[in-house]
Amino acid sequence: MAENGVDGERAQQRAGTRDKQNGNVTDSSPRERRQQDREERLSLVLWKRPVQTLQYSFLETLITLKEWTLKLWNRRRIVFLLSVLLSILPMAYSVEGAHQTYIQYIEKKFLWCAYWVGLGILSSVGLGTGLHTFLLYLGPHIASVTLAAYECGSVNFPEPPYPDQIVCPSEAAQGAVTLWTIMSKVRLEACMWGAGTAIGELPPYFMARAARLSGAEPDDEDYEEFEEMLGQAETAQDFVTRAKLAVQNMVQRVGFFGILGCASIPNPLFDLAGITCGHFLVPFWTFFGATLIGKAIIKMHIQKLFVIITFSKHIVEQMVSLLGAIPGFGPSLQKPFQEYLEAQRLKLHHRAGEGTPAGENWLSWVFEKVVLIMVCYFIISIINSMAQSYAKRIQKKSCDEKTK
Repeated sequence: MAENGVDGERAQQRAGTRDKQNGNVTDSSPRERRQQDREERLSLVLWKRPVQTLQYSFLETLITLKEWTLKLWNRRRIVFLLSVLLSILPMAYSVEGAHQTYIQYIEKKFLWCAYWVGLGILSSVGLGTGLHTFLLYLGPHIASVTLAAYECGSVNFPEPPYPDQIVCPSEAAQGAVTLWTIMSKVRLEACMWGAGTAIGELPPYFMARAARLSGAEPDDEDYEEFEEMLGQAETAQDFVTRAKLAVQNMVQRVGFFGILGCASIPNPLFDLAGITCGHFLVPFWTFFGATLIGKAIIKMHIQKLFVIITFSKHIVEQMVSLLGAIPGFGPSLQKPFQEYLEAQRLKLHHRAGEGTPAGENWLSWVFEKVVLIMVCYFIISIINSMAQSYAKRIQKKSCDEKTK
């Protein structure tokens, strides 16, 4: 009898263990299914499945265009008013008068500002991998202005050709070139680029805010990761998760100044700040105001100061001389940099009608190709991202049909 009782207890324990195991499998299966779906989507890239990736990307583009068209149709009154206002511009262009000077000035400044704002948006909006426009465009522009200022002894570059091409002014320079004068010369484009990066941070904020207000599940993996991170706040062990939690706690507790602090320094986790502010319903102007001040003013001046100091005349000359001091291949490595700097100096003093300036060496050719490769990779990453978004639509539709 005792043996039968022990056997019965063991049988119950085994049955209970199986029930727990089955329960665990049932509870964890949605998470495992989501992980499998995510891995399957991430494998949908051009270099693995090119035909399917292009097809899905094209279909996702059509769906996105349809959604945007419907949104514009729902706001057709605003679209009509904007169309009427824009139709006045050709009239202003065609009518002769003293106002043409002001129109040309406004057009030039508007296009110049729009160019840098657009590059800033591309840098942070989250399309594909993001285009590092500071390294590719703004940083080299500030560096070229810095080198030209020290060579010309002035920042009064004639317009045109500036900003398309920098040519030293023909008149003698008055006063010494200082750090402040160079910063003032590039302040407009730098601040516009920073404002563009602030605008690019708005989509995560609006997505998280809409999800919190509606109570619906957002179709965004970053937000899903954010909610999982909040659920694991007590047991977080790895450095990345703890860093994300630190950003989230700082933004949530300190508010405006916490957002300002996160936006004022190079911070790869700032997307999390936008999701956090949207999730906890931080007012729009508190989030965007702090982000705009941090990115367009504070952070932009820090980055601008770093580039100007790095490319000041004496620093560049010291770096080139240090290259020549490298044992072995130092002189051969130093020579192309010296040739490049000399070619840049000749271009700065080149005038129209004075013949062709010296040709550029392989350094400028390499930089152009690096820019081209990065832009191409950015476009490829957008195609992959669009294809993965369409694959997620299919998976979600399939999951909804199974639950019905």
